[in-house]
Amino acid sequence: MQLHIKLVLADLMSLITLYQQEYTQPSAKIQAKHDEIDIDFIYKDVIDILQSMEAGSDRISQIVLSLRNFSRLDEAPIKAVDLHSGIESTLLILQNRLQAYKHQPEIQLIKEYGNLPPVTCYPGQLNQVFLHILNNAIDAIREAGKNIEQPQIWIRTEVVENEQIKIAIANTSSFIPLHIQQRIFEPFFTTKPIGRGTGLGLFVSYSIIKKHGGNITVNSLPQQETEFVISIPIAP
Repeated sequence: MQLHIKLVLADLMSLITLYQQEYTQPSAKIQAKHDEIDIDFIYKDVIDILQSMEAGSDRISQIVLSLRNFSRLDEAPIKAVDLHSGIESTLLILQNRLQAYKHQPEIQLIKEYGNLPPVTCYPGQLNQVFLHILNNAIDAIREAGKNIEQPQIWIRTEVVENEQIKIAIANTSSFIPLHIQQRIFEPFFTTKPIGRGTGLGLFVSYSIIKKHGGNITVNSLPQQETEFVISIPIAP
């Protein structure tokens, strides 16, 4: 559609150019209108709008595809999948939250992906885990305020002893005290204000990982980083 509009617009501009070449002395009324609307600016502006529309439609297509990959509603409940694909779909959904806004800087994303084999799992459920942990990491950074020069989130993946997949998600600018770390996976436990957290996200994530025969832990050190580490078997 955009290509068709561009071709039509190019034809119109070509016709206008011919008129200008053939009729070099337009009437005062036509010249006044020409000066008022600025044909060259309008042409460039319309091209820019079409390019923005094209970029927007591509972005929507990517989001729809990511949502489909994220939910995996049309697939078998358990199957062998590429976990990196699920992580990437989750990141695309959260992309807007990673961008700079107001006085908050952009969150830099650092991915250190290992060479992972397909993992037999419930992919939709694992994507929920990725979404919740990444959302928590973004929340922690944003709550730290605008004094952070370069907030970062790391995602590291690797195979451990040819049997387990390890996924580590860490963020700067936050610290979870030890007494909270010890309770963080309990149901209904939350440190967020009333109305902002249910205390179920990490509990559900913990339950999903345990369902896969794996484990999830948290490690947080002052002035360093908070890291969630997920370990799941490659095959059940």
